[in-house]
Amino acid sequence: MKERIEQLTRELQEHNYNYYVLSKPTISDYEFDMLLKELHDLEKKYPQFADPNSPTKRVGGEITKSFETVFHKYPMLSLSNSYSIEEVEDFETRIKKLVDHDLEYVCELKYDGVAISLTYKHGELEKAVTRGDGIKGDNITTNVKTIKSIPLKLFGNDYPQEFEVRGEVFIPKEVFVQINKEREENQEQLFANPRNAASGTLKMQDSSVVAQRKLDCFLYSLNGENLPYSSHYENVLKSAQWGLKVPDYKRKFIAKCKNIAEIKEFIDYWDKERHKLEFDIDGVVIKINSYRQQQELGNTAKSPRWAIAYKFKAERVETILESISYQVGRTGAITPVANLKPVLLAGTVVKRASLHNADQIEKLDVRPGDTVYVEKGGEIIPKVLGVNFSKRPQNSVALEYISNCPECGSELIRVLGEAVHYCPNSDECPPQIKGKLEHFVSRKAMDIDGLGAETIELLFQNGLVKNIGDIYDLKKESLLSLDRMAEKSANNLLQGIEKSKTIPFERVLFALGIRHVGETVAKKLARYFKNIDSIIDSSLEELLSVEEIGEIIAKSVNAYFSDKRNLQLIEKLKNKGLTFALSSDQLADKTDKFKGLTFVISGVFSIFSRDEIKELIEKNGGKCTGSVSAKTSYLVAGEEMGPAKKEKAEKLGVKLIDENEFAAMLK
Repeated sequence: MKERIEQLTRELQEHNYNYYVLSKPTISDYEFDMLLKELHDLEKKYPQFADPNSPTKRVGGEITKSFETVFHKYPMLSLSNSYSIEEVEDFETRIKKLVDHDLEYVCELKYDGVAISLTYKHGELEKAVTRGDGIKGDNITTNVKTIKSIPLKLFGNDYPQEFEVRGEVFIPKEVFVQINKEREENQEQLFANPRNAASGTLKMQDSSVVAQRKLDCFLYSLNGENLPYSSHYENVLKSAQWGLKVPDYKRKFIAKCKNIAEIKEFIDYWDKERHKLEFDIDGVVIKINSYRQQQELGNTAKSPRWAIAYKFKAERVETILESISYQVGRTGAITPVANLKPVLLAGTVVKRASLHNADQIEKLDVRPGDTVYVEKGGEIIPKVLGVNFSKRPQNSVALEYISNCPECGSELIRVLGEAVHYCPNSDECPPQIKGKLEHFVSRKAMDIDGLGAETIELLFQNGLVKNIGDIYDLKKESLLSLDRMAEKSANNLLQGIEKSKTIPFERVLFALGIRHVGETVAKKLARYFKNIDSIIDSSLEELLSVEEIGEIIAKSVNAYFSDKRNLQLIEKLKNKGLTFALSSDQLADKTDKFKGLTFVISGVFSIFSRDEIKELIEKNGGKCTGSVSAKTSYLVAGEEMGPAKKEKAEKLGVKLIDENEFAAMLK
């Protein structure tokens, strides 16, 4: 029976591939179902011979109460967006300053679905993880196993022992229409668009329902140590031989391009043809093909420098602006919001849109009652683009921007040089207090489980928290007195609060919610000053000397730590045990050997990797930049270094060192 089970498993895997990947079935649906039933019956009778990745697993049935959080081995960064061919040209110009060799690009369709990361070990699917925050995501392997275009076992034997493949899960247009038709018949709420439907489906607890939704997936990039080729395009095409459903080069879903003209040709073709596809796309992705050049270009905190997304022009509609309301953000920033007569835009019903600030309202001369043009910026956030003045009511009156906070009544202020109005009442204005609390507990900040927006609202309304410091005063008795707060929830919340005391300094600094201090800036400040007291005592000039810290950020940091109320809050958080200095591990091996020195790294190295060299420079107080200038102290030169960088360094008198000389400098 073992041999028959293995034979059926192999046959069904091949039939799945033929049907769902190649779209060339070799047997009828009835014959397939009979083979699947035979395998199911045999596995039930002889479970010891059943394969963990058997085709029978695709029907689902397992219930997942909660999804495990998993760290990505390779961060899942998001792409920078562009909306014109000129921005793509700027992308190329930036790259050419950093890479001297000839460039080859790969253009791909930008699938409008849900990003997924699949790990294969020894040819079998080990886990499937959502993007999450890019550093960690949810393990949804059980649900992904129901997607029939994703192989549970790979073909052949020339794949790496372990590798990761990235892709996009989506719902085909026809399937989406059918799902909504069924939901309408069942008097259930309709899905707004296929992307939302796919996202919601992947996080369902019952995998058998996931299986019924007929999700599909394109896999478009590989990560690993021993990939067959040193370039992206070749590896993608090679992985098709292992059974992965990759973009079809014959249908021009993916193509190599030599220059901007060929990239533009690819973009123009799909801008016209995209509506004929059986799935949604919202643009084109442009990547550098060479892995070596990708490594040389590196990443920013959020995006790879070697790739960019070109977004197709958004759909635009007309509708009536019924009124304008004003929102107060956690920093006190006032955002005017257009309340619209509901209108269908890019697959969703839009009722509200951003008006940005007072200057934008004045520039557009937008007024309640106007017929306005609305589109989705990057097809995500709706915004008002202009007014159809031919339809303006005769009794229309110019809008007067508010002068007082709509929440607390405080007189608004406007900082010179900034477009936004602010409410200065940061300690008593309810939306600011709740916004700061939500930011403080968020995943990228203190990551406190059980303390979401609803719980914060409950705590605030009951007077238990008025600032972020009050979170650490919460007691079990007071939590249990709240509606909808059971003992288990209270215990989980208190455990989450206690666990947050181990969060590293740079994230605590980010969590404070200082205006203009995002994740990257918080990291730069933490690594430069090493503890909170040094930042508090720093002058404006010292702050400006930190890499990437400009005048606006420096003044904001200086102002925050000049406020006695903020200093009292930090003192309280210190006493509660939060981390306000780099740990001994973070400080280990840190020196000021390279303080004041600027390095450029170019080429391929054998002793260190490029990232290791960069890390060592920064650990020892130095600074890394991408291009050679008069301010460059050293050019760390490896094999295949770009001739233009070398020539410029020699012309400017910049000293060239190899990795052995660099290692000697460290000693």
